[in-house]
Amino acid sequence: MTSKQRVVVIGGGMAAARLARQLGTGESQDARYTVTVIGEEPHAPYNRVLLAEVLAGRYTPEVIALPAASGARWLSGVRAVRVDRDTRQVLCDDGRSVPYDTLVFATGSNPVLPPLRGLFTPGARELPDGVHPFRTMDDCRALSSAAAGTRAVVIGGGLLGVSAARALAERGAQVVLAHQGEHLMERQLDAEAGALLLAHLKDLGVEVHTECRVRDLHTEGGAVRAVELADGYELSADLVVLACGVRPRTGLASAAGLTVRRGIVVDDALRTDDPRIHAIGDCAEHDGVSYGLAGPALEQADALAARLLDDAGAYRGTRALTRLTLSSPSPTSQAPAFDLASFGETTPAPGDDVIRLSDATRSAYRRVVVRGDRLVGGILLGDLGTVGALARTWEGDEPLPAAPVLHLLTNDGGH
Repeated sequence: MTSKQRVVVIGGGMAAARLARQLGTGESQDARYTVTVIGEEPHAPYNRVLLAEVLAGRYTPEVIALPAASGARWLSGVRAVRVDRDTRQVLCDDGRSVPYDTLVFATGSNPVLPPLRGLFTPGARELPDGVHPFRTMDDCRALSSAAAGTRAVVIGGGLLGVSAARALAERGAQVVLAHQGEHLMERQLDAEAGALLLAHLKDLGVEVHTECRVRDLHTEGGAVRAVELADGYELSADLVVLACGVRPRTGLASAAGLTVRRGIVVDDALRTDDPRIHAIGDCAEHDGVSYGLAGPALEQADALAARLLDDAGAYRGTRALTRLTLSSPSPTSQAPAFDLASFGETTPAPGDDVIRLSDATRSAYRRVVVRGDRLVGGILLGDLGTVGALARTWEGDEPLPAAPVLHLLTNDGGH
């Protein structure tokens, strides 16, 4: 009888949970793999995309928990500290050694901590009280318990910062969002769409400062009391949320001698330069790209599971859609819900066609970029009736229909 292959996954997030489920361990007697997942967080895996909904009080943590991986051995609250490639073992902080035949890095990413004076006091290794990234369930719980009636400053106006600002407003905090860029979510939105998003956040009671840089945190007794901008303007703060982006978590892989650039470098088999070791999710870099998004992480988990089960197929990259729903802070608010979607190349290249429809009275905005007979990107705010058809056309890299391109922005997506 052939012994089962031991798959060890370092990281207990969405990609790890998806891979463990896809391998189907424990569901049939002839399963080829035993799976051990080493997860640093003490919680069961959860849908990180919905953390803002938990922070807003719309969902409980239990609602966003992911289904258990049947048959997988899950080591919660355990941190991998070293990979010994010669003996093929993962050494953990609780003293145990976990042997592997196939190792998968799914270590995710760490929040970027901005270079602010006062972020760390001399000799301190912890952030001041009241200062939090917004990346984990523990971050979410800490912010939720402290939000009501407090003065909160969110640093960073990307997708994560906008989500955090909206959620804190729903929790009853007085929220200021400070963003260094010219407009909000500049990676996904153009200036006109950013202005509509800005107006919506103001309707929710969020004070927004763009083109400003935070340079200082002021603390008292180990707790944050204010945030100082580069121009000297000071914002009082009981809470500060750091939403300045993420960085692939690669230290363990680098220490093991694997090739790391921005992320852990993998080929079309999601394999590192050690054929027994793979990487998926935020920590992986495929074809020069580290996505940092949930969609690609799940697709990579699916692709790797298919390859391990069938020894066939390849991962060719992902075309990721960004989607965000901003809601009013209370049932009595007059501010409507506000939906946003962005995909592909939203900045046109020379020679591209740009088709735009805008209705400021309804806070509706649609803009797509067409290159030849292909849809290469788009931004939609307000009514997202066309987003499904547009995304399918873009993801499939299909030639556009012969109908006028303006039909792309109608409610049936041109179909």
